[in-house]
Amino acid sequence: MKQSIIEKLKKGTVLGAEGYLFELERRGFLKAGAFVPEVVLDYPSAVEELHREFLRAGAEVIVAFTYYAHREKLRVIGREKDLEPMNRQALKIAKKVAKETDALVAGNICNTWAYDPKDKSTEKVVRAMYTEQVGWAKEAGVDFIIAETIEYVGEALIALDVIKKFKLPALVTFGATYEKSKDGIDWIEGCKMLEEKGADVVGFNCIRGPKTILPLLTRLRKSVSCYTAAQPVPYHTTNKQPAFQFLRQKDGSLAFPVNLDPFLCTRDEMAEFAKNAEEIGINYIGICCGAGPHHVRSMAEALGRTVIASKYSPDMTQHGLLGNTKVVKKHEKQFLQLWK
Repeated sequence: MKQSIIEKLKKGTVLGAEGYLFELERRGFLKAGAFVPEVVLDYPSAVEELHREFLRAGAEVIVAFTYYAHREKLRVIGREKDLEPMNRQALKIAKKVAKETDALVAGNICNTWAYDPKDKSTEKVVRAMYTEQVGWAKEAGVDFIIAETIEYVGEALIALDVIKKFKLPALVTFGATYEKSKDGIDWIEGCKMLEEKGADVVGFNCIRGPKTILPLLTRLRKSVSCYTAAQPVPYHTTNKQPAFQFLRQKDGSLAFPVNLDPFLCTRDEMAEFAKNAEEIGINYIGICCGAGPHHVRSMAEALGRTVIASKYSPDMTQHGLLGNTKVVKKHEKQFLQLWK
């Protein structure tokens, strides 16, 4: 029988992979700005293919593409009537691809843009949004729920409470855009609050790149006893610009969200992050917006795995100029000098 997420975490590091919004936008299936996963209904085969690519690259979890598939976002683009079909279709696609291996399926909820800690009435609104999404995920038979990119501790606690009411394991991660949560709580204290309320896995996703998320992870691992998660963006964030929303182009304009290419991490840099995170003691390691399958494969291999896509991992010994002396023809060697 397939192991649960908790059973897998007990045995060792679990590798996740997300970033569907950015990757499908790059491929021309999703509009930047609203970032609503309309592709689930409009081009389901594109979602299925990306799931499969991440799976081949070593992901152990298929996350149903329901990020931003909630009432608040669908209302923005005039497709609120598609809320339930979009969620159910995304879950169906994820389940289909996961059956090809022993991958787990995670339902997905996220920041709502509706929560206001100064307005108690918004708690009811948010709870209703989470309840319908988690309810559909439960009916679809997901293995656990990921609640992610949440910037208010209060909103994260509502998400956790809803997940627990459906008796599903909960992985809850904050998007640490600022030094504290939007409701003024230290990030690590927020994680401790989630642990106290029964979260199975806590941590951070999106927003910060490897360099600026690692200090948070070090503090996190020392502060909680439960399982921990980290899914950074693959961008070169800095101490001065810790979140990828703050990165700027040479002319001073914001690079986020569609001009981040110059800041993209290499596959080797993400592999190094995976090793560093595992050494710290992070249990669920993945990658978020900006991810490509090549990043995931390199992270998997850095964690000691040989995955389906490893068959096509780089081998420069076979290159025309970079290969060994038997491969490089005598008349070509003169040009190799210019490469060094």
